[in-house]
Amino acid sequence: MKIAQLTPGSGDNFYCENCLRDIALIKALRRTGHDITMIPMYLPLQRQKNLSGDTPQFFGGINVFLQQKFPIFRKTPRWIDSLLDSPKLLSWISDKSSMTSSKDLAETTISMLNGENGHQLKELNRLVEWLSQKENTPDIVCLSNILLAGFAKQIKQRLNIPVACLLQDEDGFLDALGKDYSKQAWQILSDRANDIDIFIAVSKYFADEMVQRLRIDKQKVRIVYTGVDIDKFAAGTSPPPVPTIGFLSRMCFDKGLDILVDAFVLIKKNENLKNAKMKIIGGKTKADIDFINKIEKKLDAPDILKDVEFISDFNEQTRADFLSSISVMSVPEKKPVAYGLYALESMASGVPVVQPATGVFNELIEITGGGVLYQPNTPRALADAITPLLLNPQRTFEIGRHARDTIVNNFNINQTAENIVELYKGTIK
Repeated sequence: MKIAQLTPGSGDNFYCENCLRDIALIKALRRTGHDITMIPMYLPLQRQKNLSGDTPQFFGGINVFLQQKFPIFRKTPRWIDSLLDSPKLLSWISDKSSMTSSKDLAETTISMLNGENGHQLKELNRLVEWLSQKENTPDIVCLSNILLAGFAKQIKQRLNIPVACLLQDEDGFLDALGKDYSKQAWQILSDRANDIDIFIAVSKYFADEMVQRLRIDKQKVRIVYTGVDIDKFAAGTSPPPVPTIGFLSRMCFDKGLDILVDAFVLIKKNENLKNAKMKIIGGKTKADIDFINKIEKKLDAPDILKDVEFISDFNEQTRADFLSSISVMSVPEKKPVAYGLYALESMASGVPVVQPATGVFNELIEITGGGVLYQPNTPRALADAITPLLLNPQRTFEIGRHARDTIVNNFNINQTAENIVELYKGTIK
C-alpha cells in the first residue's frame, strides 16, 4: 500500500506531541513494509530530515502568510515562492512566533479550512498536482489533523482516492482563535468533514468530543490509541537516589508549569522532602520567555531555584536520560487533552504520572494503573497527590514497573501502525 501523510512542522523549538507522534507512526508504518511518504508543511522538520527525503516543502509558512495578507503573492511565479520556502529562512522565521498576531493567525486558519475557496489556492493546486504525478500518487492520503480538512475535497475529486484524518488535540487551537473566529472555524469543519472518508481518534475521550463538536456520524470515527516506540525507553532497576519530579512538555502557561512550580514550593516545606528536586524539559518559543522568567523568579524567592534544573535540549536521547532520572512526572494541563504523549513516554520508562482528572487521563490511568489523578487542578491538590509518591519511593517504583508492562502490551507504536493499516485497507475501495 502506498500512503501519503501530510505532517505540519512546528519548527522543532518545543516538544510538539503531534509532530513526534506522526514521526513515530511513519517510522512504524515503514517497518510494516508499506510505502509511506511524509509531506512536510508550514515548517521543515529539521530533526527528521531523512523522513521526508526529496519531498518538496508544501504550504511554506512564509508563503501561506504572504498569500493571506497580500493578493499579489497569490499570483507570484514558483521561483519566488521557492526562495521563500528555503529551509534556513523557514527555520529562522519559526523562532519569531510573535511576528503573527492572533487575528492574522485566526484569519489564515479560516482561509486554510476553506481550501479551494481560500487565499492559499495556489499552494493547494501545487500539492494536488504533485500528488497527481504517477510516481507520487498514493492509495490513500492521511491528514495529520482536522485543520487540514480543507484539502480533502480537491484531493478526492482530482485523484479519486480516499482521505483519512487523524484527530489529535485540535480543539484547543480552534477554541483559542477567539469567539467569532472559533465559531466560524467549527462550522466550516462540520461541513468539510463530509469530504473525509474516515477519522482516526487517539482516544475514546477525544473521539466522543469530536463527534459532538463536528456533528459527524460516529461510525466514521475509529479509535487507535497512540503508541510509543518501546525500544526507545527502558525502566530503571531501582528508584532514583533523590526524590525528583519531572515536567516534560512545552514550558508554557497552558501546560500548567506554574501550577507544578507552586506545588513544588509546597512540597519542599515537608521536612522529609527538603532534598527533593525538579527537572523541567520540553523547549519553548519566544512567546514563552516572559512566562519562564516569572517562573524562575518565583522559585528564587524561597531559595529553591538551585533545586530545579531546566534542560534545554529535548531530543530522543535527552528525553530518555531525563526520564531515567525522575521519580514521578506531572504536566498539569489547564485544558483537557486528547492523549498526552509525555505520559506514555513516562510510563514506558517505568515512571508514574500525576495528572488532573480531565480529558484522556481518566481513561489512560484506568487502562494502565500508571499514576494518580487529582482534582481540582490547583497547586495544593497536586502537591497532596505527589507527596505520598515521593515519600514511598519503592511503592512508586513498583507502580512505574507495572505501568511499563501495560504500555508494552497496549501502547506499542508497532501495534498502532498495524491497526491503522487495517483501517486504511478497509477504506480503500
